Amino acid sequence: MRITDIRTYIVGNPWKNWLFVQVDTDEGITGLGEGTLNGFAKTVEAAIHELKHLVIGMDPFDVETISLKMIRDVYSDGGQVQGSALAAVETACWDIMGKALGVPMYKLLGGKAHDKLRCYANGWYRGGADEESFFNQAKEVVDKGYTALKFDPFGAAWRTVDRSDFAGAIRNIAAVRDAVGPDVDILIEGHNRFSVHTALQFADAMAPYEPTWFEAPVPPYRISSMVEVARRSPVPIACGEDYYNREQFAELLKHDAVHIIQLEPQFLGLSASKQICGMVHAHNGVTAPHSAQGPVCSIVCAHLNMATPNFFLHEIFDDFNHSWAQDIFSPPFKVENGYLQPPERPGLGVELQLEEAAKYPYHPGHWLPLFKQNWEKREPVK
Repeated sequence: MRITDIRTYIVGNPWKNWLFVQVDTDEGITGLGEGTLNGFAKTVEAAIHELKHLVIGMDPFDVETISLKMIRDVYSDGGQVQGSALAAVETACWDIMGKALGVPMYKLLGGKAHDKLRCYANGWYRGGADEESFFNQAKEVVDKGYTALKFDPFGAAWRTVDRSDFAGAIRNIAAVRDAVGPDVDILIEGHNRFSVHTALQFADAMAPYEPTWFEAPVPPYRISSMVEVARRSPVPIACGEDYYNREQFAELLKHDAVHIIQLEPQFLGLSASKQICGMVHAHNGVTAPHSAQGPVCSIVCAHLNMATPNFFLHEIFDDFNHSWAQDIFSPPFKVENGYLQPPERPGLGVELQLEEAAKYPYHPGHWLPLFKQNWEKREPVK
């Protein structure tokens, strides 16, 4: 089997343009992948087309060599853009492998390590940033059957916050805990917002509400800062979604300070992601992959999580996207009572409905401005 072409499609989801790829083969089997990156849909699309000549004619089963060609051989560090281009193509190759062999993707990654995957809800808090709104919306989430939910209570904060905003964020956390009760996991999203001292002040203040983790409290690339926060915080720290190579995870893990690792298969590809899950396992850590890029990314993570013994929680935006998002895939991807299982059909287990997807064109205002007031409403940027 040989790769004959790589096609790209952008779907204009209002809060982030989704980029999908289809890899064609000479045996008529087509694979689906995703290369979504906030604010860079056209850029990643261009990278895929600029690099695809490296893999045309290759066997789609040779994913390790495909990775070397698209990353090492180019001899440039294209960061998350290059990683997204690789992951889109490599995911499609895994989809092709599963279809050719007649098995779901998780069977190729190690088989079933869990009966089902516990999910946490994200993207649910679009109706207001005050404590009453957080309280009411959190109740709706647990009524859906979720036993864990994540939220960013910090508004448009960056580095430091004034005293009134600090108190407001803690009130929002308290409101969510009050709404969901003591038995539901609440996960606090930091979005790389804070300096070390501000992050630690927040960690101390939120600790009485028993968050399961405080995610990405400081920017990711100064690992010493993340390690300092992790060692001093009374709340467990989670991070990893920004990293795009194994070496960054190796540097983080060697400190034995962060034990909840949120790798992003969208930046790494599945081959490296599986290896990083093993690295985390060797450090007695657990994985909770980032799957907020788009719907194919969520399905990829479901397959990876099912085959990962040290999997912890699966992130779900799908229940809180626009209703039409389920229409662009067949069959739809469903969470039931806060749990899911990856599709049992061969490969990824879903197909992109091109005619339906074409109804939602690219728009440059479709991205998430995390440091702008009211970003959580996920409306197009004007």
